[in-house]
Amino acid sequence: MALMINEECIACGICLPECPNHAISEGDLIYVIDPKLCTECVGFYNEPQCVAVCPVEAIVTDPAHKESKEELLEKKKHIYGE
Repeated sequence: MALMINEECIACGICLPECPNHAISEGDLIYVIDPKLCTECVGFYNEPQCVAVCPVEAIVTDPAHKESKEELLEKKKHIYGE
């Protein structure tokens, strides 16, 4: 499942450099996560790094983009050509 940033976001930007896939970008009011690039850090870390550093717990699973761990690993391979 890809992650999403909800309205609790305070736009602090601390999550931006944590994403190994560069899936996080600045939106109009809050940061946003591109579900095509988000692998929840599967294949990189044991937990999503953006979630770990978010001071307000604004990063949650995106119910519109349900993916298994295997699908997330395949997405990582597609992004990086591994």
